[in-house]
Amino acid sequence: MTGVSAQARFWRGKRVLLTGHTGFKGAWLALLLQRLGAEVAGLALAPATEPSLFVAARVADGMDSGLLDLCDAAAVRDRVHQTRPQVVLHLAAQALVRAGYRDPVQTLATNVMGTAHLLDALRDADDLRVVVVVTTDKVYRNREWAYPYREDDALGGRDPYSASKAAAELVAACWREAFLGGRGVALATARAGNVIGGGDWSEDRLLPDAIRAWQAGRELVLRRPQAVRPWQHVLDPLAGYLRLAERLWDDPAAAGAYNLGPDPHAAATVRSVVESACRAYGGGSWRIEPGEPGPHEAGWLALETAHARQRLGVRPAWDLDEAVQRSVRWYRHFADGADAAALCSADIEAHEARLAALEPV
Repeated sequence: MTGVSAQARFWRGKRVLLTGHTGFKGAWLALLLQRLGAEVAGLALAPATEPSLFVAARVADGMDSGLLDLCDAAAVRDRVHQTRPQVVLHLAAQALVRAGYRDPVQTLATNVMGTAHLLDALRDADDLRVVVVVTTDKVYRNREWAYPYREDDALGGRDPYSASKAAAELVAACWREAFLGGRGVALATARAGNVIGGGDWSEDRLLPDAIRAWQAGRELVLRRPQAVRPWQHVLDPLAGYLRLAERLWDDPAAAGAYNLGPDPHAAATVRSVVESACRAYGGGSWRIEPGEPGPHEAGWLALETAHARQRLGVRPAWDLDEAVQRSVRWYRHFADGADAAALCSADIEAHEARLAALEPV
């Protein structure tokens, strides 16, 4: 991983357009980019939750925050022309599986056509050098086998969210080959998911649901305790997105798809994450919801991350227990009145120190 000082030299003064900056991952990434000295402009809807990390950590204070809808192609084009980005990090999305079942058409509109609107607006962005489109670990045609998916495995999706993100991968590949690559713009996709960390208050996500239940003195209700996912602290994939952008700037031939996550053997069940969270919280209880668990979701999912380790030199800073402990601690300190921006800064500093201490890949 690039050292912090070298990384700061790269990002200082870079004009970055960050979509989705009002969301959980986007707010953390905006704080990281601000810390590195980038000139950050945002493109997103207003925060979808109350509270939100974007508001609590005063993310807008350090950037040019633009609130607009990716589905508005003209507004997206105007925003691109206004901000003149050198690097685009595209995180804006409808990012919830169950919400995708409730409103599949809007999920497709945001994740597929929204991505197309953005990439098409970038076709005549003169200063643009790098685009990173963030999708998900759920883009693969999941066969429910004990096999970590590689970047060249078949794309698919049995639910609207997964299908929309697989389609966004195809849109990104099309614009790279048909339009942007020929102009010297390097476009890559980053496939990561199941992130945890302080400041996520989304619905139907494991740790936010757990914290809400336990703070209210209720049991957490689990739908699929044996489901396996590649869990990771939010700062690990974000560090990967930044490293990918840095690599693409110097080496456009590195454009393509990258899985970002823990080693395949580190994928863990929902139950094991909840048990770790209970220990970190110092209490809390949970039960399994009887009956049908609801709409289809994959039962087993792990990613092969060797490509990112070898090409980018990235790997997780924290194992799952550390990631859970830090996430739960963030929520507890925030509930006790701690400042959200200070809590994020402390985690970012600890993450940087841990990455600096790791042996090179």
